[in-house]
Amino acid sequence: MNKMSKPLATAFSVGLGGLALLLVFHFAPFAKSAQAAAKSSPPPKLTVQETPISRDVRLGASFAPVVKKVAPSVVNISSTMTVRERPLMNPFFNDPFFRRFFGDELDQQRRPRSRREQSLGSGVIISSDGYVLTANHVIDGAEKVKVALASGEKEFDAKIVGADPPTDIALLKVEGKGLPAITIADSDKLEVGDVVLAIGNPFRVGQTVTLGIISAVGRGGLGINAYEDFIQTDAAINPGNSGGALVDAEGRLVGINTAIFSTSGGNMGVGFAVPMNLARYVMDRLTSEGKVARGYLGLSLQPDLTPEVAKQFDLPDMNGALVTSVEPDSPAA
Repeated sequence: MNKMSKPLATAFSVGLGGLALLLVFHFAPFAKSAQAAAKSSPPPKLTVQETPISRDVRLGASFAPVVKKVAPSVVNISSTMTVRERPLMNPFFNDPFFRRFFGDELDQQRRPRSRREQSLGSGVIISSDGYVLTANHVIDGAEKVKVALASGEKEFDAKIVGADPPTDIALLKVEGKGLPAITIADSDKLEVGDVVLAIGNPFRVGQTVTLGIISAVGRGGLGINAYEDFIQTDAAINPGNSGGALVDAEGRLVGINTAIFSTSGGNMGVGFAVPMNLARYVMDRLTSEGKVARGYLGLSLQPDLTPEVAKQFDLPDMNGALVTSVEPDSPAA
C-alpha cells in the first residue's frame, strides 16, 4: 500500500449512500502488470457448470474417481528470472593501501552480480486449447515460464497473457490442443461446510491432493492482496500449491489456491483461494484488454463514526464516513 498523506486537519462527512462501494479505493492506483499483453487475446473456451453441488447425499468413502478426473488438469509451473545482487560495500574497498595490492579483485567484488533463480508453483488448465490459470506471484518477474503436465509426458513454453497483482491471478497460454481442461463451478454457490480438495505440487514432491471443507467465504481484510474476497479452507495448502486447484466434491474448479496463514511457513489449517467467479472476471479482462482497470478515488476513510468522533469534529450527525487522508495526486486531491 502506498504511503498516505498526513491526516486532514478538517474532517469531511461523506454520504454512504453513494460511496459505499468506494471504501476500498483508498489503495493506491493499481500498477499495470509488466506482463500484460499489449493486445487482446481470443477468450478461452470454458466448460462451466453453474448448478450448486448436491448436498443431500451421503459422503462417499473415496474421492478417487474425482481425483482421477481432475488431476490431469492441474499442472506444474516453473519460472526463471534474473536476480541482481547488491555489490559488497566494504570500507577497505576505498582504502588506497588495500587497492594497491588487491585493486582488480576489489573492483570485481564491487560490481553488481546477477544470478538465475527458478521458482515452482502450480496451475490449472481451463481450456483445451491451452489457457492456464495460476497465481501471479508464481510467475511475477519471470523471463521464461514453462508448464508441465502432471504426468510428465509434455512440457510447454508458456506465454504470459496478462497478470493482475491486486487479486494475485495470472493467465498463461501454451500452444497445445486437446489438453485436459477442468470444469468450472459457480463459486458464489459455495457454502461453509462444503467438502473441497486442494491439488498442487507442494515442496516439489509431485502432485498432491488434500481434503478439507470450506471454512469461510468472502474472507478479506487480511493484508495478503490489495483486493481480497477469499475462500478459506482447512485443506492443506503449502508452498508450491500456489496457483493450484481447489475443487468441490464433484471435481469442479471453485478457486485458485493462493496463500496460507502460518507462523511456521507450513500448513496450519488456514488456507485461502481466489474464488473462480472473481478469477473468471479477471481472466476476461486480461484476454480482452490485457489488464484489469479499476475505479480509484484516493481517499482513506473511517466508515464507522462514533459519538466521540462526531463531537470532536463538530459534525451535525453520525451519518457518512470520515475522510482521514487524501492520496497526493489522486482524483480526490
